[in-house]
Amino acid sequence: MKKIGILFGRENTFPHAFIDRVNSKNEEGITAEFVDVNKVIQGECDQYSVIIDRISQDIPFYRAFLKNAASAGVAVINNPFWWSADDKFFNNALALRAGVAVPKTVLLPSHERPHDTDEMSMRNLAFPLDWDGIFEYIGFPAFFKPFAGGGWKNVYKVNNRDEFFEAYHKTGQLVMMLQEEIQFTEYYRCYGLGMQDVHIMEYDPKQPYHLQYVKDPKPISAKMKAKIEDSVLRLCKGLGYEFNTVELAIRDGVPFAIDFGNPAPDADYYSVGEQNFEWIVEAAANMAIRRAKEHKENGMNLVWGSFVNQSTKSKFVTPQNVKK
Repeated sequence: MKKIGILFGRENTFPHAFIDRVNSKNEEGITAEFVDVNKVIQGECDQYSVIIDRISQDIPFYRAFLKNAASAGVAVINNPFWWSADDKFFNNALALRAGVAVPKTVLLPSHERPHDTDEMSMRNLAFPLDWDGIFEYIGFPAFFKPFAGGGWKNVYKVNNRDEFFEAYHKTGQLVMMLQEEIQFTEYYRCYGLGMQDVHIMEYDPKQPYHLQYVKDPKPISAKMKAKIEDSVLRLCKGLGYEFNTVELAIRDGVPFAIDFGNPAPDADYYSVGEQNFEWIVEAAANMAIRRAKEHKENGMNLVWGSFVNQSTKSKFVTPQNVKK
């Protein structure tokens, strides 16, 4: 018997629907259940062939549990080692490598030195930084955000130098990045499942949370749909994310990737809406069953992206020369 587990926190709609959907398919030798963690012994985890992770980004204990499970041969979705290693600034660099446009972005050191360091610890860092060059490159307005953050925490929109420095003084020891604002005409949030299936959702990040998924989306041209799907798959394959959302802002016909490394994408019925929920439940169930069938006992069943596998061959592409 190959068992699929789902590890989750406060969410209710997706985990239950996922379990019901997998089990309703009556695949021979495959069943699904909520993960039950009652002890964690090093190198052991023989209860599951596949675990869908929905919470370890917030619970370090669960992340350690999943790494141990992966070492014992469990196919963990998403790869817990990779999520621990990546960050938004690096993801932007990888996107360029994969041929996907991203906003102009610079990395900035924390406003306050890390604990147990002094001025000698950072003597390779110029002081002051080339602020004129940085502001000229990025332009205003811009977004100022943590380089490894999420959930729109500690994100500032700054319209000039004074607003930037006012925000910078509030960020303490956070490592930040300053990013060009993309003035978009359309905005989409897309599910990427199994690095092969894409579901496009029109999305409005400027609306209150409960109104961000557009209920009556406008038709998308075949040309734009192909561009969006191509961008989503390039990013998911490059990063190795099997269960991901990719946010794309369209400017002058070019999809710019805004947020695209999501270890536990929103899949709540009351957030994404009935049609999107149905798609993600079905696609996730099919992906988990497929991974259970492919599971190799005592093997390494993790998925790594093309960046790690050194199979990304595309040249660096900048937003200025991405083909429309």
